Amino acid sequence: MTSQPRCPHCRHFVYLDTLQCPNCEAEIGYHIPTREFFGLRHGQAVIDGETWYTCSNREWACNWLVWENAPAGRCFSCRLTRRRPAADDTVALEKLAKTEEAKRRLLLQLADLGLPIVGWDVEKGGLGFDLISSLSDGKPVTIGHSNGIITIDLAESLDDRREALRVRLGEPYRTILGHLRHEVGHYYQNVLLTDDELWARCRELFGDERTSYRDALKRHYSFGAPSDWHEAFISEYATMHPWEDFAETFAHYLHITGTLQTAAVIGIHLDASVTNLRDTDVVPLESYENEPIQRLLTDWEWLSQAFNRINRSMGFGDLYPFTIVTPVRHKLAFVHDIVTRAPLSPGEQYTLAMAGAGAGETETS
Repeated sequence: MTSQPRCPHCRHFVYLDTLQCPNCEAEIGYHIPTREFFGLRHGQAVIDGETWYTCSNREWACNWLVWENAPAGRCFSCRLTRRRPAADDTVALEKLAKTEEAKRRLLLQLADLGLPIVGWDVEKGGLGFDLISSLSDGKPVTIGHSNGIITIDLAESLDDRREALRVRLGEPYRTILGHLRHEVGHYYQNVLLTDDELWARCRELFGDERTSYRDALKRHYSFGAPSDWHEAFISEYATMHPWEDFAETFAHYLHITGTLQTAAVIGIHLDASVTNLRDTDVVPLESYENEPIQRLLTDWEWLSQAFNRINRSMGFGDLYPFTIVTPVRHKLAFVHDIVTRAPLSPGEQYTLAMAGAGAGETETS
C-alpha cells in the first residue's frame, strides 16, 4: 500500500512528517490504514464513521492518528517506544522527535512489505525501542538489539556527532534510519527463519551465528575487516559476525526496496530513448513481492547509478556508495525470499497492531 502524501484540503504535496500543510496551513494527521492525510478539527478526524484522534505525542512532532478504541492514547509507533527521555529533558526530547520520525518511516516500510509487527507490550520478545540519550546523563548508550528491543542513542541525531563517528569508523553511510533498518534486521532474522531448513540456508550464506559474538567483536575492533572483504560482503561491518552480515544485508534490502518504491510513486523512470545509461527503459515498481530478485537488483543497479550521478552533480558523494557483488546478490536473494514468502494482509497486520497493550504508559530512562 503506497502512501498518499498530499494535503486533503489543497492537494499540495506534503512530507510524511508534516503536521501542518505548508501551503494552506491546515492541521493534518496521518491515517495508517489508508496511508493518507486527513484534516483535523479539534484534534480529531472522522474516517469511515470512526473517530481518530491525534497522538498524545503530537507536541513532539508525531502526526499519526490514534483510533478511538485503541489501547492507549499514543499511536502504534509511539507505543513501540519502551524507554524515552524524562519529560523534563526537553533537549533530549527534541532529538527524540527526529528519531521517532525515522522510526515511523521504518514501520511504514515494514508494513508495506507485509511483515509482522508485534509490540513488546503484547508479547515477550516483541518489537520495541529504547530511545535514550548519552548526552542527558553522560553515560554511554550501546546501540543494538536484544530480545526484540532496539536501542538507539539519540545523540546520533546530531549531524556533527554522527558524521564524526562515520569518518572515524570508516563508514560510507551512517543515518538514524540506517541504524534502525540494521537493528530491525536482527529482530526479523529470528522472526522469519521459522524452521531448520531456513536456518541451514541462512548459515550456508552468512555463516554460523552460533559462533562466539564476543570473540568476533574483539577480533573485528582489534584487526578490522579482511582486506578482501568487498569480494563477499556489502560492508566492512558485515564481516564481523554472521549476525551482522545478515542485519547489514537486511538493511540494504530495505534501502533498495524503499528507494525504488519512492521512485515508482513519484514517476521516476529511465527512458532509453533519451538516456545514455542503457538501451532499454527502467521502470521501478512500487512492490517487488511477485518479482524475482534479478528484476529488483537490475532496476536498482541502473536507478542507483542515476541517483549517484545526480548527487555528484550537486557536489555530494554517491547516494548509494556500495557495490553489490555476486555473493551479496545471493544473500539479498535469500532476504527477498523470506520477506516475500508469506506476507501478511493489511487486515492481519492491523489485528496485530491493535492488540491490547499490557505495559501501560511509556517508560522513561
